Amino acid sequence: MPIYEYRCTGCTREFELLVLRNSPTPACPSCDSQNLEQLLSGFAVNSEGTRQASIDKFRRSYKASGQRRDEQVAAVEYEKKEREEHGG
Repeated sequence: MPIYEYRCTGCTREFELLVLRNSPTPACPSCDSQNLEQLLSGFAVNSEGTRQASIDKFRRSYKASGQRRDEQVAAVEYEKKEREEHGG
């Protein structure tokens, strides 16, 4: 069963639709416009290599978000300490 991706030229919403032989002309679910652009769809590949790449990407982003969080906590603690020392 073919699932196609579309972008509405009216409201720019992107969505997927299951299109069968006897399906009516596709329309945007947000604004009901039939002025649609069919997008090129990617396909899913699942292999040990893609799984490992996904895991590595997640670990890098998780580590980066943890470092940002640590920096934010340190900045707040520093400001609090400065206020206490200077009577603020």
